[in-house]
Amino acid sequence: MSKNILVTGGLGAVGTYLVKSLEREGHNVFIADLPHNNRTNYARCDVGEFRQVERLWTGGGWQHGYTPNGRKFDTVYHLAAEFGRWNGEDHYEQVWKTNAIGTKNIIRMQEREGFEAVYFSSSEVYGDYEGVMSESVLDNIEVKQMNDYAISKWVNEMQVLNSAEQFGTKSVRVRLFNTYGPGEPYSKYRSVICLFCYRALHDIPYTVYTGHKRTSTYIADCADALANICTNFKSGEVYNIGGTAYHDIEEVSDIILRHLGKKDRESELVTFAEPEIMTTKVKQIDSAKALRDLDLKNTIDLADGIAATLEWMKKYYGVGSSASRKAA
Repeated sequence: MSKNILVTGGLGAVGTYLVKSLEREGHNVFIADLPHNNRTNYARCDVGEFRQVERLWTGGGWQHGYTPNGRKFDTVYHLAAEFGRWNGEDHYEQVWKTNAIGTKNIIRMQEREGFEAVYFSSSEVYGDYEGVMSESVLDNIEVKQMNDYAISKWVNEMQVLNSAEQFGTKSVRVRLFNTYGPGEPYSKYRSVICLFCYRALHDIPYTVYTGHKRTSTYIADCADALANICTNFKSGEVYNIGGTAYHDIEEVSDIILRHLGKKDRESELVTFAEPEIMTTKVKQIDSAKALRDLDLKNTIDLADGIAATLEWMKKYYGVGSSASRKAA
């Protein structure tokens, strides 16, 4: 059955894929995000500002004069967030405003309007836990989150649980594991695969921190699983969303450099260093619940996913052609 769905952060890397997946399933999708945009059913909104969030329900700000008045949102996917461990250090004011206050603003509207919601957390909430990360770990074992970004996402989960207890709101939480793929523009705060791909393409030196292992998730597979939540909604559930590509960070660098025809372990681009402080070192996932309930699939292996990411970046930044490079 078709639903009216709001996606905050719908212009972001994951949000863009999620919107496409939801639209393929026949849903009516509305997007709220920060940039100005001429898309139909779009509203510019800073989720950290309650007045702007409230206008998503009162009709103000929607493009082309369209408002969703009279067509309540059945489901809200709340992706809008500040991302990244070092982003949380350099721009901690924005991280806490967007992640903590922004999520609280959406929750307040949920308590008023009664929609179902999907809230986005991170694998970083598993902090210093060293075993296989199943969703029940955080209910049974005392874990220390390692940085402001991780702490803010755990705060979000507590906000969601508290609202459910006090007001009976119906929500699902998802913890994304190292999502990567085409469509993620570079900044120094982005995912490790994005960072390595961009810098290797542009011959910019980068550091590989040894001793880190990750479970990487191809972005299209992640989005398809997320889209299935709204039609198989289990209030109170929490899901790990992650692929099967369990690897160390050195392997990612090697794959990228081989695809580009550059030396790997002996490359002048790469400096190897001791493990990075204050971040989760090993992320091995148990995603059995997402496989069961959300039809999570792994359609592309790590090497092919990285190749697709590099090809997208070459086109996007005009690398290897006369096209002008876009500003990073």
